[in-house]
Amino acid sequence: MERLKSRPDFQRAAKGIRRAAPSVTLELCPAPAIAAKPGAIRVGFTATRKIGGAVERNRAKRRLRAAAAALLPLYGLEGNDYVLVARQDTLTKSFPGLLEDLTTALHAAHAKLGRLTAGEPR
Repeated sequence: MERLKSRPDFQRAAKGIRRAAPSVTLELCPAPAIAAKPGAIRVGFTATRKIGGAVERNRAKRRLRAAAAALLPLYGLEGNDYVLVARQDTLTKSFPGLLEDLTTALHAAHAKLGRLTAGEPR
């Protein structure tokens, strides 16, 4: 997995497919041709000030990084960019619950991606 670090990458993902679960919001978009590497999945993490202070935001991002490391190698599709956005429940939900929410969001986003590539309207 590679990390998204530049603002344009996050903005492009925000315009793509978005699926919200109680503890995480997943944003998904195809990686640009320049950045796409065979077998690579790019991922970024965001936590806004709505989550809390710096300590809470850092804890939320650490939890999201751990969840992504556990699930994206299994369920992630290469050639796509994923952005995980922390929600208020990211801090309080049990880790297995966080993994379940992320899995649900991944499956829903991939289903939507499959429909879009098949030609269905948004």
